[in-house]
Amino acid sequence: MNGTLSIPQTVSRERRRWTTRLPVRIIQISLDLGALVWAFVFAYLLRFDFQIPAKEFSRLLHQLPYVVLLQMGILALLGVYSFIWRYVGMPELKTFLRAACASAIPLLALRIFLPEPLEIWRIPFSIVIMDTVFGFGSLFGMRVLRRGLHEHQERRRAPSKETGGDVPALLVGAGQAGVLAAREMLNRGDMRLAVKGFVDDDPAKQGAVIHDLKVLGTTDDLPRLVKELKIAQVVITIARITRGDILRIIDICHKIPVKMRIIPGLYEILQGKVQVTRIRNVQIEDLLGREPVLLDEKQLGEFLAGKRVLVTGAGGSIGSELARQVARFAPSQLLLVDRAEFGLFNIDMEMRRNWPQLSIVPVVADIGEEARIRSVFSAYWPQVVLHAAAHKHVPMMESNPVEAITNNVLGTQLLGKISGEFGVEAFVLISTDKAVRPTSVMGASKRVAELVVQDLACRYKTRFVAVRFGNVIGSAGSVVPIFREQIRRGGPVTVTHPDMRRYFMTIPEAAQLVLQAGAMGEGGEIFILDMGEPVRILDLAVAMITLTGLKPFEEMDVVFTGLRPGEKLHEELELLGEEIAKTRHPKIFIGKLAAYPPEEVERALVQLEELALGGKRDSIRAFLNSFLPEAKLAVRRESEERRLPPGDYQGTQRQTPVS
Repeated sequence: MNGTLSIPQTVSRERRRWTTRLPVRIIQISLDLGALVWAFVFAYLLRFDFQIPAKEFSRLLHQLPYVVLLQMGILALLGVYSFIWRYVGMPELKTFLRAACASAIPLLALRIFLPEPLEIWRIPFSIVIMDTVFGFGSLFGMRVLRRGLHEHQERRRAPSKETGGDVPALLVGAGQAGVLAAREMLNRGDMRLAVKGFVDDDPAKQGAVIHDLKVLGTTDDLPRLVKELKIAQVVITIARITRGDILRIIDICHKIPVKMRIIPGLYEILQGKVQVTRIRNVQIEDLLGREPVLLDEKQLGEFLAGKRVLVTGAGGSIGSELARQVARFAPSQLLLVDRAEFGLFNIDMEMRRNWPQLSIVPVVADIGEEARIRSVFSAYWPQVVLHAAAHKHVPMMESNPVEAITNNVLGTQLLGKISGEFGVEAFVLISTDKAVRPTSVMGASKRVAELVVQDLACRYKTRFVAVRFGNVIGSAGSVVPIFREQIRRGGPVTVTHPDMRRYFMTIPEAAQLVLQAGAMGEGGEIFILDMGEPVRILDLAVAMITLTGLKPFEEMDVVFTGLRPGEKLHEELELLGEEIAKTRHPKIFIGKLAAYPPEEVERALVQLEELALGGKRDSIRAFLNSFLPEAKLAVRRESEERRLPPGDYQGTQRQTPVS
């Protein structure tokens, strides 16, 4: 029944839409005809000082129909009548300019090349130029007027939720992003912002006027300008603002005080996810994120387009973002593998909603179950495997070393072995900076997984590579969501150590670089991502508290709890003495780590499997220390860092005693 009704319903719906549009379209065409007729007559009136001789008036009547028909035909040919009047802007102006030139050129050519007997059709140069300017200027002007009326109506229809009127605002940053944001704010009627001007620290921009908005001073002038102009919001409109600059502006606005907001990050804008005018509150991701990753789209297309791609851990934060990024390159099939049903359900629904044409297969499976994994490979024969499934919580794996070995080491070995047997083209292991001089079971297990991948690269034609990076903002179990929840509950915010530092990158950045490294890998490499500068966790906590409008250590406590089992003060991305080679990508390096002898890796895997099956937790730790010499050194060194050093941490923070 539904199938038989769908076509008539669609036809009926289109008929109603056309019936509704037809009167509007007739009115629009009539207005255009009237404007073009008026422009041509007015050009003649100006040409002859508003006293047109009888002979010239006869010419006007002969020339008017073919001139107007030519102009209307060119407008239709260039698609002007597909424009919606209330949304016309600068992009559409280009089309009107092209139409004006396209209509003027043949008229000028006729004026030059028509012989004397046909002079009645020859239009004077001055009239052609004036008619073109008046005619097409009038057409575009009518549309701009319609847009202005629409925005005025929207402005009246959408009262401000904050003050009942437009909110006085200052824009910080008069660069390209600031100019774009200002123009959109002024053109749109629903922004509810009364922009008073810019502030910018560039001396060359002081006093400049952009879209009738003046650069009123620098960020140091914000306290004075906010008071003088009664500013209610300060909006950061710098697309590539640094972490230090945001912190400085936060501090200034917090002291005034005035509400601070920000335009979306450049990554979001470039990806087409949001517009520059989607102003939002400053988030901690703005402080930790960096410039967007520039990808080799051609190389990634060759790596993923038309391929069957399998992502393990697809329900997790990294795995799900890998799935989203892979989908952009049109694989023939995307296999989402995870043993956690809820996370897999969520990413499956999201992918089907956003990429309805893509073949998506959700697979509930444990990478450690050989029969199940073999059945998946037999059914779908993946060509690219992105292995993100892992246990990654450091203190939890200290209590559960058997699971760390079973999942991170033996699971990787099994999945990699099956991938090699089924002729997978590329296998990418997601590794971690905690694999460098590991002081935790989790870090050691990921280091062994890297060695497994290097060993498999020698045994199969599959290109096995590992990609090593640090903490990902907002991933499950990471510090940012933990701090956010602690602040939501009213504190205190717990920091393990005042000097603890970590590398951070955004989830999309990490996923994109993983794919790029996988595309460029030849087999056996351990890629190291450029993580930028490490961030002090205490500074992160203070910034997050400040963003909520509270004063750290006064209105919300920060408690130092001491390092947890397996944690380091400072994470590293490369081994001591290892060579780092550059790649074609500025943010991806190759760690030249020598692979272990195959027989040594094989013996280690057998031993670890026996210990895991026997549940021998202490023996697992002892074996990891003996198998990974750098782990021993790290444990001895880190044992001296576990206590908080004596001293007073005042100046930027107040210390709560450690229990």
